[in-house]
Amino acid sequence: MKLSFFGAAHAVTGSCHCLEVGGKKILVDCGLQQGRDEHDDNALDFPPSYIDCVVVTHAHIDHSGRLPLLVKEGFSGPIYATRLTAQLLSIMLRDSAHIQESDAQWQNQKGKRAGRPEVEPLYTLADAEAALQQIRALEYDRIFELCPGVRARFQDAGHLLGSSLVEIWAEEGGETRKLVFSGDLGNVDQPIIRNPTFLTEADYVVMESTYGDRNHEPPESYTEALAQLIDQVFAQGGNIVIPSFAVGRTQELLYFLREIKDKGMVKSYPDFLVCVDSPLAAEATRIYAGDLHGYLDEEAIAVLQGGDDLFTFPGLTLTQTTEESKALNMDKTPKIIISASGMCDAGRIRHHLKHNLWRPECAVVFVGYQAEGSLGRRLLDGAKTVKLFGEEIAVQARIVNFKGLSSHADRDHLLDWADHFLPRPKQIFVVHGDAPVTELFADELVRRGFSAHAPLYQEVYDLMEDRMLAKGVVLESKRTSGGASAPSPAYQRLQEVSRELEALVGRSRGRSNKDLARLADQLRQVMEKWE
Repeated sequence: MKLSFFGAAHAVTGSCHCLEVGGKKILVDCGLQQGRDEHDDNALDFPPSYIDCVVVTHAHIDHSGRLPLLVKEGFSGPIYATRLTAQLLSIMLRDSAHIQESDAQWQNQKGKRAGRPEVEPLYTLADAEAALQQIRALEYDRIFELCPGVRARFQDAGHLLGSSLVEIWAEEGGETRKLVFSGDLGNVDQPIIRNPTFLTEADYVVMESTYGDRNHEPPESYTEALAQLIDQVFAQGGNIVIPSFAVGRTQELLYFLREIKDKGMVKSYPDFLVCVDSPLAAEATRIYAGDLHGYLDEEAIAVLQGGDDLFTFPGLTLTQTTEESKALNMDKTPKIIISASGMCDAGRIRHHLKHNLWRPECAVVFVGYQAEGSLGRRLLDGAKTVKLFGEEIAVQARIVNFKGLSSHADRDHLLDWADHFLPRPKQIFVVHGDAPVTELFADELVRRGFSAHAPLYQEVYDLMEDRMLAKGVVLESKRTSGGASAPSPAYQRLQEVSRELEALVGRSRGRSNKDLARLADQLRQVMEKWE
């Protein structure tokens, strides 16, 4: 009986672990590498025929985004997930496939002029549709058979609607080992969904550590703070623009806004408009408004029992077409615009920022993490101007950051979850965190009496003898079959921009010394920020 780590090892994304038992191979998650973790072309580390079945902890792409690739390359077995995860995957995987196809199209447009051969998308919409056909939806707390001698059960992880931690009982040679995969553990006291489930028994635990080195700031009253901001901005005739992740965070905001309206907390404009301008968010909101029996916390259940909807209220509009999106900025009525992407680096949100950032009567409200280098982070860091669609836009709107609204458990809550295992597991494998964080969190677990370590990519562990069989390697050393690291589409875009910059510098000869010095200073600042 062996456990292999094919992703999220010393990394935050790309979750993928393989359990071998009784000749069967069970994959837990099959996620895409994203952002800083993109060290290769997201190719699979094993032939699809190697896998007998897949268990998916939740719908986020870093846990599910390579399922269409797995099916594309020949996997035909069942994919197990909770009912709500299955529904969210129906929109998340289709959206991911659209991005893969768009990235390939962009590369080919550039590559054709440069004489490079065409590239294929990692997978297509047809591949995503095929993967969805193999999903088997189950409810929480039901024990089911994965394969002969192996049983599993989903429990609520409290991270996203339908998210789960997975218990697996695996039998081999007359002996049984219990494994627990945490998936992503949620923050406590979030709206809508329940707190993470505590478990008490396991031989082995595969545990996330996203916030394993820090705690969240004490939560503020979002309804009161948001209502006060709405009053102030609308009294001045401005809009509130909220960059938000389409699945999960947008629905939390709608939950808060429904409460604000129900309690009449906005005095200046009680019938204010809320526009969700993201087709993906609109689809996710419809799923959140469906059958949520067995998935909600007590407060949300009480709202439903009172006859109210969780996410709909007078004045709410879900836009679909680009024409409807454009019309939002033509209409001068003060409104709240919720749009993707959550970090402002793509999507319709950039159009809304172009039309509202320069207006001092408006506000831009951030409700999620903004990564280094993203437009959202630059705005939070106090940028005076930003460039959108080739135009320099002055930042005069009020920039507001609602800290603490996180869907991940922080350090103390992660430790509290681990402390419920009595007796201590034989080993805790710390995954799903930046490399230094995984090591720090594993060290903290050891100080608390656990056996724990942060596995490297491709580590193999013997679960019968409780020992490492293969140590694994650091992610940066992974190579493709061609012997060279495959650049991601994002890196290729960066290379393209660098060539355009070189051409710009060449065209700048003869400009005034003042302009040249200003350009040089701006470039120096960018380089120093990324060093």
